[in-house]
Amino acid sequence: MGTLHGGILCDIADAAMGIAFASTLAPDESFTTVELKINFFRPVWNSLLKAEANVIRRGSKIGYVECEITDEQNRLVAKSASTCMVLAGESAKGR
Repeated sequence: MGTLHGGILCDIADAAMGIAFASTLAPDESFTTVELKINFFRPVWNSLLKAEANVIRRGSKIGYVECEITDEQNRLVAKSASTCMVLAGESAKGR
């Protein structure tokens, strides 16, 4: 349909939120996403996008992260939120 597919925006947001949450982990911890939500606010045809994510809350087992995707004019394209579960011990092995 000529615009960037929303799944691509979701992937960009998920990557930014994952990096942000991973920065809170101890060396023996890992994590997995248990919920992901995104809202789209404007279409994208051809633009340089920026995804900025912030960890809003990091508990011992669950964390909450938000991300804003903006275009070259700093207009909000999409906003996403993610809930992450911290994995430790046996749960984190091999990750």
